Amino acid sequence: MYRSNKHIYAQVIDDTRGHTLAAASSLEKDMPSGTKTEISREVGRVAQRALAANVTQVVFDRNAYKYHGRVKALAEGAREGGLQF
Repeated sequence: MYRSNKHIYAQVIDDTRGHTLAAASSLEKDMPSGTKTEISREVGRVAQRALAANVTQVVFDRNAYKYHGRVKALAEGAREGGLQF
């Protein structure tokens, strides 16, 4: 995941092959409006795309960001979507 001041991005990557299996960001056209935290939770729905690619378990790399706010919302959205950390 990557977080900027305005947007948030999430990817599911296969480290052994170096391929991106699923990705989502707050820049997508169909992203609902709301607070940054609500949008982060929706970006966490990348889990649905990961499950479509037969990925059920992931390692959450929060990229040295503290686990609160938008980072926590993204992780909770991914868990609600069915991913296991």
